[in-house]
Formats: sequence, C-alpha cells, structure tokens
Amino acid sequence: MSKALRDKYEDVDLSPGQGKGSAALALFLGSLSLLGALCFWMPAVFTTPEFRGFYNTGILKPLLQLCIVLGFGCGLFSMMRHQSAGYGLTGMVLAVAAALVGSGHIEAPNIDGRNLYVGLDYFVLTLVVLALVFVPLERAFPKDPAQNILRKGWITDLKYFMFSHMGVQLISFFTVIPVQVFLHQVTTWEFQLWIAAQPIWLQFIEILLVVDFGTYWIHRTMHEIPALWKIHAVHHSTEQMNWLASSRLHLIEILVNRLAGYLPIFVLGFAPSAVYAYLVFISFHAIFIHANVRFRFPVLRWLLATPEYHHWHHSSEDEAIDKNYAGFLPIYDVLFGTVFMPKHLASRYGTVSDNIPDGIVGQFLYPFRSWFKRSE
Repeated sequence: MSKALRDKYEDVDLSPGQGKGSAALALFLGSLSLLGALCFWMPAVFTTPEFRGFYNTGILKPLLQLCIVLGFGCGLFSMMRHQSAGYGLTGMVLAVAAALVGSGHIEAPNIDGRNLYVGLDYFVLTLVVLALVFVPLERAFPKDPAQNILRKGWITDLKYFMFSHMGVQLISFFTVIPVQVFLHQVTTWEFQLWIAAQPIWLQFIEILLVVDFGTYWIHRTMHEIPALWKIHAVHHSTEQMNWLASSRLHLIEILVNRLAGYLPIFVLGFAPSAVYAYLVFISFHAIFIHANVRFRFPVLRWLLATPEYHHWHHSSEDEAIDKNYAGFLPIYDVLFGTVFMPKHLASRYGTVSDNIPDGIVGQFLYPFRSWFKRSE
C-alpha cells in the first residue's frame, strides 16, 4: 500500500453523523468474513491445530453468515447515503466473496496437525475479541479524547498484529523448538520437580519475577547500545498510543524476547498450567499498557506496570527518555534507578532523532540499512 493510500485510510473520524462509520464497519466485517471463510474452505492450511478440537460448525457457520449479512448491509447503507460509497462497495464485494468461499467445513479429527499451517483463525479470533474489549474501553475512558479509533499508524500496527498471530508456527520454530532441543540434551533436575510441585499462584509470581528480570536487562540493553536501539526504535516509532501499538515489534526483537522468556520458564520446570496462566496474562497486559486509557491506579502502578507507567517509557519528553524498562514489575526500575513517574501523564510519543519509515517493510529493513551506513 502506497503512503498516499495509507494516509487516506488513517486518522479517520468515525464519530456518528460523519457518514464513515458504516463504511468502516462494512470493510471490517467484510474482511473478517472473508478471512473466516478461508478457514472454512481450507482448514488444514489456515486453522491452528490446537484450536480445531474446540470448533463447533453448528455455531461458527451461522456466525460467519451473520457477519457476511451485516457486512453487506453496512456497505449497502453507506452507498445509499452516498457517503464513502467506494468503501461501502468494497465491503459488499468482500462479503460476497466470503459467501462464495465459505462453503467448506472444519473437520478437526481428520486433519494432520503436523502439516504446515497459517494461524488465520487465531488472528481473526483475537482481533475480534480484543477489538470488542479495547475499542469501547478507549472510547469510554480515553487518555487522549481527540485521538481517532483509526489513528495514524493503525494500518502498520494491524499488519504487525496479523504477522505475530498468523506466524505462530514460524516464531515457535525459532524460539520454542530451540529451547526444547536444548533441554532434551539435559536430564530432569530435582529442583524442577520441586518447582512444579509448588502452588500454581506461587509459580505464576515466580515466572513474572524471573522473566521480567531478564527482559528488563534485554530491554535496557536495546536502549543503551546504539546498534540494538535501531531494532527497538521500531517499537517506539508510534506517535499515538492505543491497544494496537503493542504489536509494533521488529521480528528480531520478537524472537529475542520470546527466546529469553521461554528459556528460564522451561529450564526451571514450571507446571504447564502456571505457564498458560502467565501467557494469557502477558498477552492481555501487553495490550492494556499501550492502550489509550487514562487509568492511574495510584497504588497498583508501583506493583505492576500500568498504562500510565508504560506510556512514560514511550514518551519522547526529555526527562522520560530511557526510563521504565520493566515490562511487568516496576520494582526492577526502582532497584536499578530507571523509574520515572511524575504526577502528570505523558503527552508526546515517538522517537527523538530516528527517521523511521512508516511501513512494515521499511521498518523491517531500517536496522539493517542503519548498520550498513555505519560500516561504510
């Protein structure tokens, strides 16, 4: 997508009466319907093996049909009002395409889970659930009331969100599998059995303590070593914070963070239930602390990173630079002298001196181009 076309779709006011809400809804429902239809059409390719056993076509099929009808209807309504008619027509075309494609069915027991797959269903499900939670939350309690739902950079962040959710198998290949291969070479240690026997709530806290200690120093290193900052600067390039901003991470940073997180978890031998609880928590927490919400949490913010706390880490204001590295536990910033929590909220975001491209491809290449220029 060209910059001109991307700018046309970004920072769009969807307030009632503007004539753009129904068109945006048509595009959203039409796109999700088409993606869902692809999952019905080729489940062995587009669905996640771990989810297939939970799918009920008796529920999913009518739900898909409802989304198709609603997407088509919103597009038709937009065209009848002669407002954003082109977008409305696009939504209608997507809905019709979904109706034509979605004639298959998910056969969970008959699909070989060892095949290569794209987690398209994982992307659709998480996007819908998170949008239903965070879009209303950000509209009801906005930190920046003037910021639009479709704010500047949302298309780029949505692409990052799509990659991180659809590329589960690829990311796991470079993170979980190497850790499992490494651990296969060692025997089970006695302390692993002792850790796994502890109460789940205690293991959950221990995982937070252990993982956040490691990620604190990785995070700080990425800020303080110029070559590594070029990777992490991509995450800081967003100039408006909302729930999608958490997805803007360079591939190298994703792999490093996941590898650093999985290694201590598996080495120490935490019970699977504690690990699952941790993964669910961090998935929601990472999105929440980037959200455009004005919650302050006067006491909790010193125990657990909050949106106020993490927004200061993203701030480009001079006094906030290189502060609040902790992902979960502010105690590490307190101990190592990097905490910053003034009485007012952050108001300016983005990088200070880095000229980072807008698109996902340009951002992926940005560190490599920077390194190449430095070596000349």
